[in-house]
Amino acid sequence: MTISYNWLCDYLPVKPSPEELSVILTRIGLEVESLEQFESVKGSLEGLIIGEVLTVAQHPNADKLRLTTVNTGNGEPLNIVCGAPNVAVGQKVVVAPIGATIYPASGEPLTMKKAKIRGEESHGMLCAEDEIGLGGSHEGILVLDPALQPGTPAREIFNPVQDWIYEIGLTPNRMDAMSHLGVVKDVCAYLNNAENTLQHKALIPEISPLPQATEAFPITVTIENTDACPRYSGVTISGVKIQPSPDWLKNKLLAIGVRPINNIVDITNFILHETGQPLHAFDAKAIKGQKVIVKNLPQNTTFVTLDEKERKLDAADLMICNAEGEPMAIAGVFGGLHSGVTADTQHIFLESACFSPASIRPTSFRHGLRTDAAARFEKGVDISGTVYVLQRAAALICELAGGQIASPIIDVYPFPKPQTEVETTWAYIKKLSGKVYPADKIERILTSLGFTMMSKTAEKFRVAVPYSKPDISLAPDIVEEIMRIDGLDNIEIPSQVTITPAPAQRPDKEKIREKAANYLASNGFNEIFTNSITNSKYFTPEVLAYSVRMINSLSADLDIMRPSMLETGLESVSHNLNRRNENLLFFEFGNTYATYKPNEYEETPHLCLYLTGSKKTESWLHKAQPVDFYFLKGYVQNVLQLLGLTGLQWSEPETGGFWKISIRNKEVVSLGAVPAQKLKQFDIKQPVWFADFNWTNVLGLLQKSNNFYKEIPKFPAVRRDLALVLDRKIQFVAVEAAAKTVKSPLLQQLNLFDVFESEKLGADKKSYAVSFTFQDAQKTLTDKEIDGVMEKLVKAFEGQLNAEIRK
Repeated sequence: MTISYNWLCDYLPVKPSPEELSVILTRIGLEVESLEQFESVKGSLEGLIIGEVLTVAQHPNADKLRLTTVNTGNGEPLNIVCGAPNVAVGQKVVVAPIGATIYPASGEPLTMKKAKIRGEESHGMLCAEDEIGLGGSHEGILVLDPALQPGTPAREIFNPVQDWIYEIGLTPNRMDAMSHLGVVKDVCAYLNNAENTLQHKALIPEISPLPQATEAFPITVTIENTDACPRYSGVTISGVKIQPSPDWLKNKLLAIGVRPINNIVDITNFILHETGQPLHAFDAKAIKGQKVIVKNLPQNTTFVTLDEKERKLDAADLMICNAEGEPMAIAGVFGGLHSGVTADTQHIFLESACFSPASIRPTSFRHGLRTDAAARFEKGVDISGTVYVLQRAAALICELAGGQIASPIIDVYPFPKPQTEVETTWAYIKKLSGKVYPADKIERILTSLGFTMMSKTAEKFRVAVPYSKPDISLAPDIVEEIMRIDGLDNIEIPSQVTITPAPAQRPDKEKIREKAANYLASNGFNEIFTNSITNSKYFTPEVLAYSVRMINSLSADLDIMRPSMLETGLESVSHNLNRRNENLLFFEFGNTYATYKPNEYEETPHLCLYLTGSKKTESWLHKAQPVDFYFLKGYVQNVLQLLGLTGLQWSEPETGGFWKISIRNKEVVSLGAVPAQKLKQFDIKQPVWFADFNWTNVLGLLQKSNNFYKEIPKFPAVRRDLALVLDRKIQFVAVEAAAKTVKSPLLQQLNLFDVFESEKLGADKKSYAVSFTFQDAQKTLTDKEIDGVMEKLVKAFEGQLNAEIRK
């Protein structure tokens, strides 16, 4: 939300400095994210002065240059070389003396220095309007009123606007602060609280008598869907002249980033940002039958909007129609091409209405029309203010466009909305806020904000909520209003904090997650956080069949909840690779979503690893080593081992698929290389390795009791080696599985330390060199005990794997 300091000051009874106001806004919950200066003319003509041309002579060394002397009202005349064809004696001009900086309409700023131009000294510059940012003309120097006095600062003549612009981080519930008057009301409430008074009130503009047209132009209004449009006000204004807005109005809009268009459109935009109430102006002559009907139209009715696009309407879209039922505007969202104000418009019908947020928001997203009007209607507007805002806008149109009121003010309000009332206790305010607020302070704050005290006793009170705060309906909302106006930084820190201890959850999910994250981070991984909403184009129809689709998607590219973590992670990988960050180790905790039955949804937590590039960059010691499957496998096994999970069961992948790791028949990890087809979707040209932990299954397999530690054995371990000749297709996991069938407590560890392939071993054969570590915690092992276990291992390998033992 963008707010202008000068604009706020138009309604404030006191004028704090921009910095003081910034502090106040943040204290009352309107966090100022930035404060920047706005200048209607860049540089605000600082240092430029009015001069009088005393003499003009031909430059001796250049046909198109002139030598001038200029009186600047300050000592000796300045000698200035000028190339303008219109320079003449007696002219009053804008002078940029030495040291002044000019800001051209296009190009870089230029600071004046003493210079020699074709052999003649020049002590400044005579300026054209484009050279100082006042316009686009470069036909010659800017010639001013002869009555001006030399030496007068140029900024006093042209009065460039300087302003301070606040960017406020509004929370979604604060629709009451989506306007300058709304912010001013909060500031006044803060000032009243700080000074224990009620005298500070917003200076709301008064409505002057409106000129009446001699010829009436009445337009009737009918509301067919009163749920979507509870109130509709309007008035006809005739005799308007469409033309550019005055500078003061243009500058107000430019300061907050709104582009001026013409006086009628600019006035509606001005009122929107002044009051928070959207308006819409129709060409009255385009309203057939001089009747406005607010209703819904049949599904797939076509309508051409102001941007000249033909749109198919949904049956839920609320429309503004004429007497023939033809659509003229999408209510509260966007106008129509054939009923809008044009340069030839002479009569307008001005709309000020209240539309239901439940109607506006789906329509706005459905058609991709995120307008300022829709943003306000979808949060709720002040239903009590439609007529005042209409009169305020009509008065400006009569003043700036020469209009006259050609009809009575229409106000269709079939079911007046009752004022919301909220009851709470003084004790509840203390309990929720943690602070004891005196009753008179509470009443003063609420009264300053527009609340009406309906009743109060020693225990409780009841207030009527102003219509400008439709989000307030509960007692906690009242507490929030009191706390923020008093200042959130005024809540005392208690001397004691009392808590009720709860039994610790086993296993502690947060500690487990932190343990895994710390391990990965300490080993060079960076944690990423990606959007849980993604693009359906990444997935096959089979996956989309069980995906959770967004009803009101934020954009066409964000339309489903992610069914897989891989795609959003690859977006981050691609983003980094495109910026030459090629060696990546990422991990992410996140959720996936699925629906297999109507209205039943599954949310599954995951830990995912993404690896690409080199695990070691090249140096004089070694060449670059790219990450590979075994590098990924090592980290996966280490994470599982860190969490105390053993007994891994490996499943070989199908073609192009991932390896699977299960524990006690529960799949915990899938890992492998990302398929090339998937990498191509993200324009990734180097291999990416991926591991996906099913975090629910991981947590379910963790032990629920405390860990117990054993003393390190005092007796030495013994190592024995075997070389096994096996079929080439047999993986090492099969060797591990066969070794585990020999259930000996002495066997502590086995490790593959060499793989050898040669035709000498036989066709399609290979050799695994495997080490076995034995240890007994109670005594030193003997050769006989170890040989007994080794014989069992050899028999297991020969019987289960048809292995040959190399001698």
